[in-house]
Amino acid sequence: MGTHLASCISAITFFSISGLGVTMRVLGISSLNLTPSTCAIVTLIATLLLWWFWNALNWMWLRPKRIERRLKEQGILGNSYRPLVGDIRDMIKMIKEAKSKPMDPHSNDIAPRVLPYVVHTIAKYGKNSFMWLGPRPRVFILDPDKFKEMATKVYDFQKPDMSPLFKLLASGFANYDGDKWAKHRKIVSPAFNVEKLKVLVPIFCQSCDELISQWESALSSSNGSCELDVWPFVQNVSSDVLARAGFGSSYKEGKRVFELQREMLQLTMTLFKFAFIPGYRFLPTRTNRRMKAIDNEIRTALMGIINRRLKAIEAGEPGNNDLLGILLESNYRESEKSSGGGMSLREVVEEVKLFYLAGQEANAELLVWTLLLLSKHPEWQAKARDEVFQVFGNQKPDYDRLGQLKIVSMILQESLRLYPPVVMFARYLRKDAKLGDLTIPAGVELVVPVSILHQEREYWGDDAGEFNPERFSEGVSKATNGKLSYLPFGWGPRICIGQNFGLLEAKVAVSMILQRFSLQFSPSYAHAPSFIITLQPERGAHIILHKL
Repeated sequence: MGTHLASCISAITFFSISGLGVTMRVLGISSLNLTPSTCAIVTLIATLLLWWFWNALNWMWLRPKRIERRLKEQGILGNSYRPLVGDIRDMIKMIKEAKSKPMDPHSNDIAPRVLPYVVHTIAKYGKNSFMWLGPRPRVFILDPDKFKEMATKVYDFQKPDMSPLFKLLASGFANYDGDKWAKHRKIVSPAFNVEKLKVLVPIFCQSCDELISQWESALSSSNGSCELDVWPFVQNVSSDVLARAGFGSSYKEGKRVFELQREMLQLTMTLFKFAFIPGYRFLPTRTNRRMKAIDNEIRTALMGIINRRLKAIEAGEPGNNDLLGILLESNYRESEKSSGGGMSLREVVEEVKLFYLAGQEANAELLVWTLLLLSKHPEWQAKARDEVFQVFGNQKPDYDRLGQLKIVSMILQESLRLYPPVVMFARYLRKDAKLGDLTIPAGVELVVPVSILHQEREYWGDDAGEFNPERFSEGVSKATNGKLSYLPFGWGPRICIGQNFGLLEAKVAVSMILQRFSLQFSPSYAHAPSFIITLQPERGAHIILHKL
């Protein structure tokens, strides 16, 4: 240890002296004219330049090549590293080509369109393979046992650093690690307790009533049937549900926040291609300025709502039964009893923003893909409708009877299998770690391509690419033969906290829609699943509605 340290000091001294000489020659300074203080400053500058150069070289070349060698020694294969860009140029080219035209409308094999370079790499090198996202390698994990181990060890396998663009959009506990993640999840969890969700069913019904009224109005002038792009309607109803359930009496203010957040999401999607350019977010472009203005408006609005609620809590007033009220009460209790305190107001704002981004987008997508699948499979639509009428008749859904919807539940599970809102999960290693029979070096990002795993014939059978809700008739464990190959909400300690909220909302919406309408697949529908943050129908979701 001492010998190694002495060698390092000698090397640094040598390079510092050499750097000093080079710097002096560049500046035209003679060593004879230097005072001791000037000499020290020049030496410091030379040392810092050499330190910066060494770190840049290590980041750009030495470290990636060292990791590449270690991966290949273990049989994990991929392209040789190309400085800085890695596989990004090829990846962007494939994404652009895949998105240039829609898919076969009857195919559910979405991976070649949403993850084309992942599919290409696995086809070329096998399941034990990797790609380069700039100087960072991404190793693909398609082994359920390895994913199970990875999902369990949350302190070793952490969330990758977010692009600053996405941090502006939303942060929150889902993007934290370690003790901070554990603390925030503990505070947020009560808002999604099953008992709390019971009282939200009437809110779901109220928002769906407005959707149905809009569709009935469109049908009234078209002899009982018409074609609609249902995607914007579904987005609006999901946003409406979240505003009502999340903000209660502050519903209109919450609705405005969500509208701004949606605009922010659209702007972020347009900037995705610049996410890898260091410092791009600091440029005073029109889009960047607008994003910052939206962020300020959202924070100001949320702080106003939160401060009013906090004053009411401190005054001992009865708490609100909406999600924001439950979150603030939970945070207040944690602040009172915990030495580490609760969340700061800024952190509460981030959790609310995350609540919208994850909830509104994922819930809307679950509903829209389910409606599209039902329009393509009238036999399952008829089974679901019969079940809904058997359980509810013409009445609105209630919490106690929603649990009786076995066929609807099977359909939702199959929809999530074929069209998961998040098509891949990623974890990052900040230190070397064992994963099964592999030793993964620090600096590697591990990626679970969910959309590929969900259609692996090894786990799902020869009909893996087909819509067959019957596979879930005896539950998820039976459908997967006990293998952890079904991950629409993740798994383990970091499983999506809002999954029950999303499934409950979808059950209510599907039930109420099937009570009033028949869904027919439209020949004008362009099948174009697209993934940036979540899986969306890029070219809309055209369905022919018939009034029952």
